[in-house]
Amino acid sequence: QVQLQESGPGLVKPSQTLSLTCTVSNGSLITNYYYWSWIRQPPGKGPEWIGCISASGSTDYSPSLKNRTSISRDTSKNRFTLQLGSVTPEDTAVYYCAGGVRIGVGHKFNYWGQGTQVTVSS
Repeated sequence: QVQLQESGPGLVKPSQTLSLTCTVSNGSLITNYYYWSWIRQPPGKGPEWIGCISASGSTDYSPSLKNRTSISRDTSKNRFTLQLGSVTPEDTAVYYCAGGVRIGVGHKFNYWGQGTQVTVSS
């Protein structure tokens, strides 16, 4: 069973960069046709897809977050990382990593991390 685990600081100050890592167990970041995504859910709101990195290493980002988002990976450690710059309190959310396949312009996620709360506050 593929398992994903998010890690990173739970508190980030405004204007700083949020950095989270997702470690994949019993699976591989280079599995054909797989995309590894970051999704977040702010309090009281629905989930928001942030971006993904493919098995080949190409990236894709939500247009609304593209200017301050970067997703990278370390295949030797089987983990991928989210960096979100210039954060504000509106970036406070539970952040999830997930793995799945592309369906049209969307994704079908087969694997999810448990989620990690990130609060942006001074």
